[in-house]
Amino acid sequence: MVFSSWFLFLVLQLVCELNGTMVKLNNGGFEDIVIAINPDLPEDQKIVDSIKDMIKEASTFLFQATENRFYFKTVKVVIPLTWTSKPEYKRLTIESYEKADVIVAKPFLKHGNDPYTLQYGGCGQKGRYIHFTPYFLTNDNAVEVYGPRGKLFVHEWAHLRWGVFDEYNSDAPFYVTGPNEVKATRCSAAVTGVNLFRESTGKTRECRINRQNGLYEAGCQFVPERKQSAPASIMYMQSLHSVTQFCNQSNHNIQATNMQNKLCNYRSTWEVIMDSADFASSSPIAAPPPAPTISLLQAQDRVVCLVLDVSGSMGLHDRISRLRQAAEVFLLQIIETNSWVGIVTFNNNAQTQSNLQQIVGDSVRNSLTTHLPTVADGGTSICSGVHEGFQVFQRQYPSTEGCEIVLLTDGEDSSIGSCFSEVKRSGSKIHTIALGPSAAKELEMLSDMTGGLKFAATDSLDSNGLIDAFSGISSGSGSVFQQSIQLESTSQSIGPSEWLSGTVSIDRTVGNDTFFVVTWGASTAPPKIGLTDPRGKRYSQKAFEIGDTNVRMARLRIEGTAEVGDWAYSIQNTHSTAQVISMTVTTRAASLSEPPVTVKSYMNLDSNSYPNPMVVYAEVGQGFLPVIGANVIATVESESGTAEEITLLDDGSGADILKHDGIYTRYFTSFKGNGRYNLKVRVQGKEKAVRRDRRQSQALYVPGYIEEDGEIRMNPPRPEPSIDDLQANLGNFSRTASGGSFVVTNIPPGTPPDVFPPSKITDLDVVLIDDADELLLSWTAPGDDYDVGTALMYEIKMSGNPLELRNATFHNAISVNTSGLTPAVAGTKQSHQFKPENFTKENSTTVYFAIRAIDGSSNVGEASNVARAILLISPLPTSPESSGVINSVLIAVAVICALAFTICVLIAIVCVLRKRKYGNFSVAASELQKP
Repeated sequence: MVFSSWFLFLVLQLVCELNGTMVKLNNGGFEDIVIAINPDLPEDQKIVDSIKDMIKEASTFLFQATENRFYFKTVKVVIPLTWTSKPEYKRLTIESYEKADVIVAKPFLKHGNDPYTLQYGGCGQKGRYIHFTPYFLTNDNAVEVYGPRGKLFVHEWAHLRWGVFDEYNSDAPFYVTGPNEVKATRCSAAVTGVNLFRESTGKTRECRINRQNGLYEAGCQFVPERKQSAPASIMYMQSLHSVTQFCNQSNHNIQATNMQNKLCNYRSTWEVIMDSADFASSSPIAAPPPAPTISLLQAQDRVVCLVLDVSGSMGLHDRISRLRQAAEVFLLQIIETNSWVGIVTFNNNAQTQSNLQQIVGDSVRNSLTTHLPTVADGGTSICSGVHEGFQVFQRQYPSTEGCEIVLLTDGEDSSIGSCFSEVKRSGSKIHTIALGPSAAKELEMLSDMTGGLKFAATDSLDSNGLIDAFSGISSGSGSVFQQSIQLESTSQSIGPSEWLSGTVSIDRTVGNDTFFVVTWGASTAPPKIGLTDPRGKRYSQKAFEIGDTNVRMARLRIEGTAEVGDWAYSIQNTHSTAQVISMTVTTRAASLSEPPVTVKSYMNLDSNSYPNPMVVYAEVGQGFLPVIGANVIATVESESGTAEEITLLDDGSGADILKHDGIYTRYFTSFKGNGRYNLKVRVQGKEKAVRRDRRQSQALYVPGYIEEDGEIRMNPPRPEPSIDDLQANLGNFSRTASGGSFVVTNIPPGTPPDVFPPSKITDLDVVLIDDADELLLSWTAPGDDYDVGTALMYEIKMSGNPLELRNATFHNAISVNTSGLTPAVAGTKQSHQFKPENFTKENSTTVYFAIRAIDGSSNVGEASNVARAILLISPLPTSPESSGVINSVLIAVAVICALAFTICVLIAIVCVLRKRKYGNFSVAASELQKP
């Protein structure tokens, strides 16, 4: 019965996803694309006008590029609340900045106007968002270096929608094909141009080959001819007038050292697009499509109604008390100033506890907490609560559009589907919190159909899950300066006279509106509380405020901006028996001049069918710059309260597709049963370990063009942030964030067999050991179950054709002897040095390698990325020191030869002169000898 309920939920959820708020494909037309302008941008009509022009141009180009299959049908542009209202601006409904497909915002650093798409999944997986800056949209100088905005939008849309990757590579802009043969990383290879080095004076010269690696010197750039005949590719240089296609199987450059080849197993971008669900559900359109319909929607003040379950089951497991604690945190610390808040409770029926009140001060916040429920009884009618929430909105506003409901329930309700139509019509967003294992299986459908957030909290008090859920419900407006940031959330069962101790690091980017909140579960008397700031100032229990209606919660608000540094807390259980004690710390940005360090966490799927793995992501950044070197721990908790901790990594191995992009990633396979799971991520940054880094994947900055008359016209050098700006000291910092909930089904009863293979190795590399005539392969070890444990064995293959090393034909390739090679524990760096058997080292021979792991249950991992080695036999030594010695010797030999030549010439002259003199002397002598 439980399985059938979850199966029905998944089917219904799929229907909601296909008809919900995310982008939809309707007869080849993409609908409901959301482009949101950041509220911190000053009003500028040119931004809106540029967006309109870009979308219209992009739709026509996309239609042509996809062989008449796709176009942009409807687009919504979200105008900030801070901009002047206009008659053409409609009311915002369920759209938001945080869930927009395209965002328009300033870069964090001065030099950072490159458009990009944030991608954290593998080949064929959708990206998160496209980022454009106001400079890109309004400055025509950007067109010269990035190409027409509409064409670039199609380039980024392919990243976002179809999960393809760039066909250029800023880190490896060239690759070797033979002795003194170097080519630009591009697709197709038919794009023509020259390789130039720009001197500090601005003049250009031909690039020089580095004899050490056979590549061009650092700083060499490929400068294309402006007039081309090559039609591909959009994912390389869409700026060229001739480019109208994606690279396909016939013109794809499999030698290019780019991310498309690495992550998509040498498939062309068009092949990946053809494998998409969009392509499968579409067909060529005979007539040209209509122009896109572009709507302008303006945000408004946040309007929220808490709709809270008070049925009889809420009296179990101390749920009603925990609800009060969590809702108090939301009302006093999380909800933004100037927001409107109302409260509804429901069991068999619904009652309004408070109509909408605007948060204009602490008195309003405190007043709202007095309306939180204290008693639980009766049945569960979720739709009654939702309907009453809409009534609360309509008492203040003529429409429910753009409003939000926070819906919490712990019970089942077979009639929940009766209000789906009303919910869809409302234009409101519903965030759901499922409390305990029996909450209605269809609850999340309300979130899916309205674009709301989804959370789940268990009855395990150790997880602090309910407070985390309420803390994660931010406005989604995009204004990080106004949003609450959670620094700490920890909860443990503490024995009598024992302590809960810890440290919270407050960095310079946060510190305003800082709260330390302690909760406890059993005694009416508070535990002993001690808190010490970085300067040594101590706060005792007396400094914490305990409310009249919630006697198991103590709160301390730090006046002004909290001191930067480590805050230490110690809480002693003074009760006679063990009780759960928790510490929660929230804060806001310290100033409007520097964005705070933030963490956002996600799962790759909202619902999953066993035995597919889940993937956990945590995005750590400041502004739009990735923050690397942090310690990131994810906690995944099942419905039963069993929690699993995993360390997320940003090392470019396993599920992590790109090293040092600020996206920390790991597989999750430790499923404990069917049902809901919730995710929480804790991030700790240490001063000497963490730093910001430049974003690695962005639109190609074209260095210049060769005009038709042969003139080289260079664009200004690409602006780069300084190392000091990038690596500014962040100090120690702490962050905690809820990643919402997800559902897993089809887990068999009992102990399931081992069905999880080792993960795909994604960082295989190869180098030639010249002296030994051997090759050295290196990689990061996978695990027994994806990236956990230890695999049993490796298979390594080599081939002259990289396509042979794909999964389907991997077994046909030449095997490499792996005797003596044993897999290490997952995450370990490994290498294998060998001399290929039956292998002749010839000049400019290209050899490709791939590896896969097999576990003890004969589960075979996917073939790795393909590593490429080119064998060059150079008559000259490779080291620069040796080259210098040879140059000196050659100069010396030349000098000696010149001296020898001069001496020879002098000797010849002397000989001629002596011959003449000798002849005259002989005559004279003969005459003297005459008688």
